[in-house]
Amino acid sequence: MSYKDRYHPGIKADLKKLDKQVIKDIFRLHIDKILQEPDRGDRLHGDLEGLFSYHFRKRSVDYRIAYTIEEGKKLVFFLRIGKRESFYEVLRRRLS
Repeated sequence: MSYKDRYHPGIKADLKKLDKQVIKDIFRLHIDKILQEPDRGDRLHGDLEGLFSYHFRKRSVDYRIAYTIEEGKKLVFFLRIGKRESFYEVLRRRLS
């Protein structure tokens, strides 16, 4: 069974910084994979413990999708989508 998806309000700003084809791929390929199997992302550690980070590459650029899983509600809450560069610093600011 697939999970439901919800998005942090900052995701809209994240997507404005990305190429349109990358955005299409994110929603057509990667979000669907995460919603089918949320544990596929890497578990983060330290001050980001409890979050997951899904990685993919397009045209030699590394991208990340950070999210949490609410098992009881079968919900994936997406926190940040973007290029790897300064990804985790922005994610930390978004969580504080």
